[in-house]
Amino acid sequence: MVPANSPESELIERIKRREPEGLTAVYDRYATAAYSVFLRITRDAAVAEDLLQELFFRIWNRSRHFDETKGALGVWILAIARNMAIDYVRSAQARFSSRLLPLGDINPLFLSSRSKEVEGVIDRGAVKAALSGLNANEKRVLEMAYFDGLTQTEIAAKLDEPLGTVKSWTRSALGRLRSAMKAGAAT
Repeated sequence: MVPANSPESELIERIKRREPEGLTAVYDRYATAAYSVFLRITRDAAVAEDLLQELFFRIWNRSRHFDETKGALGVWILAIARNMAIDYVRSAQARFSSRLLPLGDINPLFLSSRSKEVEGVIDRGAVKAALSGLNANEKRVLEMAYFDGLTQTEIAAKLDEPLGTVKSWTRSALGRLRSAMKAGAAT
């Protein structure tokens, strides 16, 4: 929940009132982090720039749907960016023109040393602590879903595990993360 009269709550109100200066301020604050998400997932700078423009057009048109009681503005923006990038990669055009590069042993986006832009949007320590509470299978299914954009069915096929098992691991991981993040936010 965003505290009333905080700089972020004022920013939210400005974009909900459709003030161009409000959108400019949101862009200044979150464009670098969103671009990093696009570039990380699409692996194409030109596509990342195009998606960044589309992202802020969507924010402008969908700002009234943002509910500050459900989370921070930056998290909402980065979630939209992630979904847009995955949609792009999954599209037929993207499948023929480029492929998602294997991530190998690269740390998740919010823990990466190359993701300094994201600091301040997410509490890295809280995310790191929450992820440390997951077992290897839970971490693996979340990374495959989040960074590779795979569905649970695709994950099950790649891991040669039953779909129900992958769904259980995912549900368990998300529940543990949610609890750990809430506990971290309460302290």
